[in-house]
Amino acid sequence: MPQKLLIFLLLICLRFQAYSQGEAAGEKSFSMLFMGDIMGHDSQIWAAENTKTGTYDYNDVFMYVKPLISEVDFAVANLEVTLAGPPYKGYPRFSSPAALAEACRNAGIDCLVTANNHASDRGADGITGTIRRLDSLGVLHTGIFADKASRDTLYPLIINRSGFSVALLNYTYGTNDIRVPQPFIVNMLDRNLIVSDIEKAKSMNPDLTVLFLHWGREYDTIPSGSQVELAGYLFSKGADIIIGSHPHVIQKMAWFRDAGDRIVVYSLGNFVSNQRKPKTDGGSMVRIDLLKSGNSVSVAGAGYYLTWVYTPIINYEKKFYILPCSEFEERPGFFTSETDYLQMMKFITDSRSLLGTQNMNIHEYIFEDGKRLLTE
Repeated sequence: MPQKLLIFLLLICLRFQAYSQGEAAGEKSFSMLFMGDIMGHDSQIWAAENTKTGTYDYNDVFMYVKPLISEVDFAVANLEVTLAGPPYKGYPRFSSPAALAEACRNAGIDCLVTANNHASDRGADGITGTIRRLDSLGVLHTGIFADKASRDTLYPLIINRSGFSVALLNYTYGTNDIRVPQPFIVNMLDRNLIVSDIEKAKSMNPDLTVLFLHWGREYDTIPSGSQVELAGYLFSKGADIIIGSHPHVIQKMAWFRDAGDRIVVYSLGNFVSNQRKPKTDGGSMVRIDLLKSGNSVSVAGAGYYLTWVYTPIINYEKKFYILPCSEFEERPGFFTSETDYLQMMKFITDSRSLLGTQNMNIHEYIFEDGKRLLTE
């Protein structure tokens, strides 16, 4: 028998043996990916528009990160626009085409959280339109509700995948002083409310409880004292993982291995937007891998991908692409101008300096020799 074939068969046997042993031990694995703010500025809307047909297509925006999203069991992002229908508009009162959410789904995003400071931008039409359009696309969502009865029925959102049960809760600090019209509900960052919801979630016996919070100070890379204090408080009340959005810049991440495997990510930054100032032009995707043996669930690994929003002008039109930084930092020839490449490299340098010194037990995934490796 040829040596190469013998080695191949041996590897197959070893993998099957390892798989069988894992099955015998009753071990199951589950992976989650969290992404930050999906914005809808005017230039993003224009870039997605086909003026000849009057239709919109955002699929290219996610084409370079789609493999990273699609390979996990469950992916969540913050949808920081309404889907109120036309007229489509960006800041300050967002309404994006439903094609944006459709592209999120096509890229592998399973769930969009919607409680954020722009949830009430278009009043009742915005909340109704967002809920109905996400439902019609088959995209899971949570954070805003048509009324109390809907919230009581649908919340907390329980995800059952791959033998795991995860409770997902979502809240915002406010809605930019825009009143939430009755009878609609936007989940607010109220301690008593959150504790009550955590208790309700725990009564459903999930394997873990995840909180996605819209909080903090915009453009501040250091979590505020109130963020840190609130995270500690919510951990004491039963939260297992806390994911943050709103600052539009990256903030530190911590995995408390000696305190029940609890994880907090204070801010993921922007996933896609037209914000181009330093530190706002990118963000992070955080992947958390879980292992379940019997009734015991533990964190097997936690890491992040840096992402940067590339906005080249192609055929006189501005485009938007989310790039996984580690994969493209070694490809300067990919960029249409050296300026773009250098801007991405500045984002990478700044982000690594911040997270490399402030993170606890959460490291970067890097692209090396065609593989994605978790650094230590």
